[in-house]
Amino acid sequence: MLDEIDQKIIDILKKDSRTSFVKIAEEVGLSETAVRKRIRNLQDHEVIKRFTIEVDEEQQTKAIALISTKAQIHTPSISQEFIRIEGVSHLYETTGEYDIIAFLSTTSIEKLNQTLEKIRLTEGVIRTNTSLVLRSWF
Repeated sequence: MLDEIDQKIIDILKKDSRTSFVKIAEEVGLSETAVRKRIRNLQDHEVIKRFTIEVDEEQQTKAIALISTKAQIHTPSISQEFIRIEGVSHLYETTGEYDIIAFLSTTSIEKLNQTLEKIRLTEGVIRTNTSLVLRSWF
């Protein structure tokens, strides 16, 4: 269970994952050592799964892939294959006609096609339906 300080640390890191331990410590009122221990604990318990960067949206080719899978193959095992594919930025297992929704982000249409081909060739995939993202708002 996260306490208020852990949540503050997470909020700071969400804004800028490169924020120094010293700066975080100043903002939450702890020592640098205590902040390091808390962040390590959050990583060990997979509350913090990874540190990443955002690339300018204008520089990315994005798509959404809707994926149907075979009922005989456990969906989480297929998802585990997808998250290893370069270009898959987010992955959701869903209900309805499609079992998995993958958000894709690459540097070109060519790389997007390579990502989609790897998805399509994954054992257990029946079909995909992909839409290219033209514009996004946040």
